[in-house]
Amino acid sequence: MDGRSGRSRNPYQLTEESPVYVISVAAQLSGLHPQTLRQYDRLGLVSPDRTPGRGRRYSARDIELLRTVQQLSQDEGINLAGIKRIIELENQVAALQSRVAELASAVEGAAAAMQQREAQVHASYRRDLVPYQDVQQASALVVWRPKRTSE
Repeated sequence: MDGRSGRSRNPYQLTEESPVYVISVAAQLSGLHPQTLRQYDRLGLVSPDRTPGRGRRYSARDIELLRTVQQLSQDEGINLAGIKRIIELENQVAALQSRVAELASAVEGAAAAMQQREAQVHASYRRDLVPYQDVQQASALVVWRPKRTSE
């Protein structure tokens, strides 16, 4: 099972989420010092996977996130707390977009099932019945006059 996506996958297949880079290689690929990567991990900005011996292993996605953190910090002047909040919000947006896609798919499935059921109901109508037609009746006016009794 892939801990981040929740899907099972071939353990020998490399993806952008495969933790393959040790901290020195990740630091070199991201252009940051290894101590900076450790600090980002402590702050929860970039959390790499761990080996059984507790060594950090970075994925290609982690490297990209490290570059993004560096760009936001250096070029945009955003502090690390702000960057952490931005990352949290981006993750929340991604999760919500995924949920919206799931719900849209469920709605489409329910609509298709409803249309199929509606078609079944229409197909079950009896065709030998004659539709009722309202017959116009002549209208008459009746006047009632009570009899007068003489006393």
